[in-house]
Amino acid sequence: MSDEKVRRRVIAHGRVQGVFFRDTVKSEAEGRGVAGWVRNRDDGTVEAVFEGDPDAVQAMVDLAGSGPESADVAKLEAGDEEPEGLTGFEVR
Repeated sequence: MSDEKVRRRVIAHGRVQGVFFRDTVKSEAEGRGVAGWVRNRDDGTVEAVFEGDPDAVQAMVDLAGSGPESADVAKLEAGDEEPEGLTGFEVR
């Protein structure tokens, strides 16, 4: 792992709420040492922010693009942001 940190914000559209999406993301992020958060939005999407090693963050973006087995991600929006130095990962 490098000292370089990146931050990506994603919004997953489709059947992504009520399918353990947030719990899956939290577990995977913690396992990969990625900081950030994940939350359900009122419009039925799931939003997440990932900060950490570029490869680990990309793995989390890839996971968000497919979701857990019971999810059906129709579209994933993803964008780069300036890292804030987050620590830990939380479900909001």
